[in-house]
Amino acid sequence: MGIYAKLGRLLLAVVAMAGAHRGWAAGAAPPPLSLYGKLPGFERAAISPSGDRIAMVALHDNERRLIVVDRNNKLLSIQNVGNIKVRGLYWAGEDRVLLRRSETQSLGIGFTADKAEFSAMIVIPLNGEKLFSVFQGNNRIPGGIRGFHGVVEREGRYYGYFGGITLDESRGAAYLGSTSPVLYEVDLQNGRASRLANRVDSEQNWRTWLVGSNGAVSATLDFRSSGGDWFIRNAEGKRIAAGTNPLGGIDLVGFGETPDSLIYSVEDETNDRSQRWFEVPLAGGEAREILTDTAMAGTFFDNRSRALLGYEIEGDTPSYRFTDPRHQKAVDATLKAFPGRSVHLVDWNDAFDRLLVMTEGQGDPESWWVVDIKTKRADPLGTAYPMGSEAVGPMRMVRYKAGDGLDISAVLTLPPGRPARNLPVVVLPHGGPSSRDYPGFDWWAQAFASRGYAVLQPNFRGSTGYGVAFQRAGNGEWGRRMQTDISDGLAYLVKEGIADPKRACIMGASYGGYAALAGVTLQKGIYRCAVSVAGVSDVQKMTSTDLAESGRNPTLRRALKAEIGFGSDLRAVSPVNFAAEADAPVLLIHGKDDVVVLYDQSVAMANALRRAGKPVELVTLAGEDHWLSRSASRLAMLEASVAFVEKHNPPDPAP
Repeated sequence: MGIYAKLGRLLLAVVAMAGAHRGWAAGAAPPPLSLYGKLPGFERAAISPSGDRIAMVALHDNERRLIVVDRNNKLLSIQNVGNIKVRGLYWAGEDRVLLRRSETQSLGIGFTADKAEFSAMIVIPLNGEKLFSVFQGNNRIPGGIRGFHGVVEREGRYYGYFGGITLDESRGAAYLGSTSPVLYEVDLQNGRASRLANRVDSEQNWRTWLVGSNGAVSATLDFRSSGGDWFIRNAEGKRIAAGTNPLGGIDLVGFGETPDSLIYSVEDETNDRSQRWFEVPLAGGEAREILTDTAMAGTFFDNRSRALLGYEIEGDTPSYRFTDPRHQKAVDATLKAFPGRSVHLVDWNDAFDRLLVMTEGQGDPESWWVVDIKTKRADPLGTAYPMGSEAVGPMRMVRYKAGDGLDISAVLTLPPGRPARNLPVVVLPHGGPSSRDYPGFDWWAQAFASRGYAVLQPNFRGSTGYGVAFQRAGNGEWGRRMQTDISDGLAYLVKEGIADPKRACIMGASYGGYAALAGVTLQKGIYRCAVSVAGVSDVQKMTSTDLAESGRNPTLRRALKAEIGFGSDLRAVSPVNFAAEADAPVLLIHGKDDVVVLYDQSVAMANALRRAGKPVELVTLAGEDHWLSRSASRLAMLEASVAFVEKHNPPDPAP
């Protein structure tokens, strides 16, 4: 019997999701769209250093709350978080929870952009003291935090390290001289901020820091946009590494396996690896390349020493490598406790004997667990999408050949309880485009699968996770081979007998929204409808807007030119210029507060289609950002898109 074969009782009864839709009887109605469209019933969790306390963002009494419990399930704190956009959850010792949030704000006259997304860190004491936000009441540091560099304990007090935009002063008047952040140490007991390191000398350049376990800056990375030169200095100001990367592909990863060295990553345009990792002594010396045969998807660091503990290996499902055999044994046992599922390591205590994990996969709609290594128990915390396992559409990876012979992988999600034959299809390309899809629980895909559609999520060329050569194969291929990679996936499903070639729609967000528009303008005769959520319609305008908002940053200019192209190339792949060629109805959905792909992109496409006499609908999500961060907006998007697809590409009757 596996060490976690027997699951214990619920850790917290009030968080357990009641009323889940069980079973999938023939002819039964599918779960309501609200189950998929609202924010997850369980979003985030973090465990305290001792492992005795867990903080969670979850639904309780149908209200979104921050809940804190101890090891014995005693409720220590409950706070209503309403509709705020939660971006992170952390602990500072045993009696303070840090909640990171963001908010879209207008910038006013004099800025290169109209709006921006600002972050704040809320400090929530559990000892009865009043909560506060970092930099709250400090008129010299407006705009919240710009970067979070961890928490350090020193002499029984906890300090957080944050970047902050800082006003300059001249003749007694404060003014904004630079939007580059200054690094501050903030006492998390009283909120007092002390300047720790200065900002970079020009907004065309950028700087980041590595803070050590003593609360001092151990290393500083500077990047010069003009030519791509970079250098790393240690605490004494000595250069310990330097180089040139015109596209800005350089970053501090963290400390090495011991805190007397650091790891930095470089994207090498001449190498077959997307990222190369180098370790260099902090005192100075030769940098050596490490992990040359491993593709990393993430890293894990000790919360106290800040040394590297291990990393996640890139793959369709997560796998992990840790330097300490005891840590590796604990993680291996945890993976074995959930056979056939993807297991995501979320957090752990200092002793690494209580782990927080999220699982997903076949029959699993994102479940959250606390794993106790000593007692050999895995107890459920909650479920993101409360439904019976039978209601989860089965998903798997499929592989096919693109038109030029390139191997493409995709996630295929099928309707639960239906044979995979001659199905209507929703093709759902991902955003980015530098990202990828995995065989997990995707709320968009599952919502459409519950309505009887097969859903295909192609990892077309340009996607991450398949090596640098595959990612670079997407350079200059917007609307070209990246687009045909997607429709080649549909052709594969038809060949396999899974899909009906006459019943396919295409839908996506961000770059995926662009691909949806390109699928019915730059391509012809493939899709019965297209849904673009926050999609790009005018690639040339997008690049010019991004450049203008960056202050004509040379690094961004080089990166955009390398990835997408320039000039007439962009006009030739912009769907807005081919609205008259649209051969299927189009639904455009866009948040008014989008600061990544501006709302104007969808307005321009809607106007172009109307002028051409083409069927188009535009749904505006007031107060929503690029990421559909609010429940009401997510549900509105899903209801509109499902109704649109069902109208133009009806599913089969329920069996």
